[in-house]
Amino acid sequence: MLEIAFAEPVLPTSGGIALLIAEEATPGGLWRAADEATGGALTRALGAARFTGRKGQTATMLAPVFAGGGEVTRIVAVGLGRSADLTPHALEEAGGHAAAALAQDVSATLVADGLSPAQAVSAALGAALRSYRFDKYRTREKPEDKPRLARLAVLTREATEAARGWDAARPVADGVFLTRDLVSEPANVLTPAVMAERCEALRTLGLQIEVFGPAEMERLGFGALLGVAQGSVNPPRMVVMQWHGAGSGGGAARQPVAFIGKGVTFDTGGISIKPAAGMEDMKWDMAGAGTVIGLMAGLAGRRAKVDAIGLVGLVENMPSGSAQRPGDVVKTYSGQTVEVINTDAEGRLVLADVLWYAQETFRPRFMVDLATLTGAIIVGLGHEHAGLFASDEALAQQLLAAGTATGEKLWRMPLGEEYDKLLKSEIADMKNVGGRPAGAVSAAQFLARFTNDVPWAHLDIAGMAWATKDAACAPKGATAFGVRLLDRLVAEHCEE
Repeated sequence: MLEIAFAEPVLPTSGGIALLIAEEATPGGLWRAADEATGGALTRALGAARFTGRKGQTATMLAPVFAGGGEVTRIVAVGLGRSADLTPHALEEAGGHAAAALAQDVSATLVADGLSPAQAVSAALGAALRSYRFDKYRTREKPEDKPRLARLAVLTREATEAARGWDAARPVADGVFLTRDLVSEPANVLTPAVMAERCEALRTLGLQIEVFGPAEMERLGFGALLGVAQGSVNPPRMVVMQWHGAGSGGGAARQPVAFIGKGVTFDTGGISIKPAAGMEDMKWDMAGAGTVIGLMAGLAGRRAKVDAIGLVGLVENMPSGSAQRPGDVVKTYSGQTVEVINTDAEGRLVLADVLWYAQETFRPRFMVDLATLTGAIIVGLGHEHAGLFASDEALAQQLLAAGTATGEKLWRMPLGEEYDKLLKSEIADMKNVGGRPAGAVSAAQFLARFTNDVPWAHLDIAGMAWATKDAACAPKGATAFGVRLLDRLVAEHCEE
């Protein structure tokens, strides 16, 4: 991760410099000092670029000449937008734009002398998140194609307080990076067993980890999850991660919160096989589980004052002579039976067993599951929002607010008896698909049957787990959507 340090505001004389400038504000402080040191060249450059400080706007002056010497490579102005609209997420985006603009400098400076310590931390967080890169398997990359930025000094008038704030923010960023690493891994490397091993490594953070193999799940009666896995030579796993940070109090404060993730490490569709084009993307069908793992690492890393449970069902969905067939009937851990109409609707089968286990074993305050569950949610919402389905109004509103605050946006979708009827089977308690109309809704209705009246929310992140273009705080690729959203949910509503 990008090395971040906070320091008192003194005009730097080397490397790249990013200046954060609000719209319709009169720049002062180090901005004015930089302008004077360049003989007014900064003002002239910004005028030529028609830079107004609007949100997301950048303007760069290369190798400016400083009065009195210095080796500054570039000065980048980054617009913050209107001061009245300056949210933490807007500052994170500005930090991300700065990091992208300074990517070819080994060391750079972000001037935040007009911001509060908390605002400076937000800008630093955005820069760190934008600096992520998954280059584990690159062996022939040209040096000029590889970003060089390794260290960023953030200048603020209350550097000590900002540094304390960064100590709390950094573990969440680490969780985001962990999730992005997991989702980026190819499926020949990240099998269910290897993904479970990655979870076990988190014991060093203080998490309690329990791994269930096929034999344990067979004894429990996880017929739905094991049915999905039976076509693959890579055996399934379920991992339970526990963080106990709520202290010694009793009552509701000790009732845990639970997060459940779909972890299909590769999804061919099984016997209902997918088209060949684009199937390589199905390595990230485990992104829901990846988010839960990153979230649990972040909560443990920042020593969150909450009891939290993370559960992930890890399988590979493959066609073979032993694979589940359309028309098969499986018995879930809950005792309910499911007629499998389409083996490519496998994620809900995995989640069915894990959801029931979570509510029966831990009696949580609420459950939130995350899954790249349906293509239908992409048809409905594109790549701008994840779908939110919820049985509890308060939980839904808290999630929506957390999504807005972090930029990981959700859109509330309906649930109802009329959609539930789509799942009626002629030979079993239910079937696993409800047809093409309202496909994302009927998938959520299926999951609702395994929540047993525990307050519950389902996030369909199929359109948000992977990005095909750069964003302010994330390069294209794995996004780790949901880690920061759920960390904020916990921080605002669940901690002591």
